[in-house]
Amino acid sequence: MGKRIVIALGGNALGKNLPEQMIAVKETARAIADLIEGGHEVILSHGNGPQVGMIQSAMTLLTRSDPEKYIPCPLSVCVAMSQGYIGYDLQNALREELLDRGIEKGVATVLTQVEVDPDDPAFKNPTKPIGAFMTQEEARRMVRERDYDVMEDAGRGWRRVVASPRPQSIVEISTIHNLVDAGHVVIACGGGGIPVFKTDRHHLKGAAAVIDKDFAACLLARQVEADYLIILTAVEKVAVDFGKPTQKWLDHMTLEEARKYIDEGQFAPGSMLPKVEAAMEFAQSAPGRTSLITLLHKAKDGIDGKTGTVISQ
Repeated sequence: MGKRIVIALGGNALGKNLPEQMIAVKETARAIADLIEGGHEVILSHGNGPQVGMIQSAMTLLTRSDPEKYIPCPLSVCVAMSQGYIGYDLQNALREELLDRGIEKGVATVLTQVEVDPDDPAFKNPTKPIGAFMTQEEARRMVRERDYDVMEDAGRGWRRVVASPRPQSIVEISTIHNLVDAGHVVIACGGGGIPVFKTDRHHLKGAAAVIDKDFAACLLARQVEADYLIILTAVEKVAVDFGKPTQKWLDHMTLEEARKYIDEGQFAPGSMLPKVEAAMEFAQSAPGRTSLITLLHKAKDGIDGKTGTVISQ
């Protein structure tokens, strides 16, 4: 029987700029269509690092051109912009690939808000650099006028830093559920989702934050009751002693083994560590749920048990 699968697309599946993205999404669409053709239900999530950075830089240049007329664009709005144009390219490429294979299936992008906790400790220690480099004078002005957190970045200039809180809930989850249950391929929680928190009454306010896309994909997978969470990365399998003569590729990790490797410091923070942690979180969320970490073009082979690193209870 087919599985319900949530796929977290990495940056290599989208390219680093618009021309690269147009090419990359075609290859991505072929890999995803292989799974759909195999009878699986697929829900897609994706990163947006290069894309939202490009939007932020463009908005910064606009503000610098006429500070009296233009104010900096809120990060939540930039994330929404990136969701829209990545989804536009991705859904069109996937729709075209499916029709070329004789598969008539709707593909839709949902601009997705993800609620975060304003009391999350991450907000007290923002560390995620975003946007264009600034001079020290510009950085001081942003601190004074916009209450930004800033840091010096390896001698290259100053940058704004924001928090990376854990996702709590997906605002549009019922819409996503309805589309999936109706047989559509859904693209949601792009870039980790538009970070928001509740204020007075029913108002949702954008947060100055970046949500990790793998944890957002994990939450999405749990809430759509997926069987599989596939986290795509730049390597075919997870390794321990990575880059050392004793390097070992892992076909499978139990939750206990994964915790042991994390305690040993085997996985790099900001790289493989959040992927493994998100995979563990999904695998332990309910009996029978399985996570897979692998390359994009190996996803189908991974589901068939031929490659990748499987994380299960």
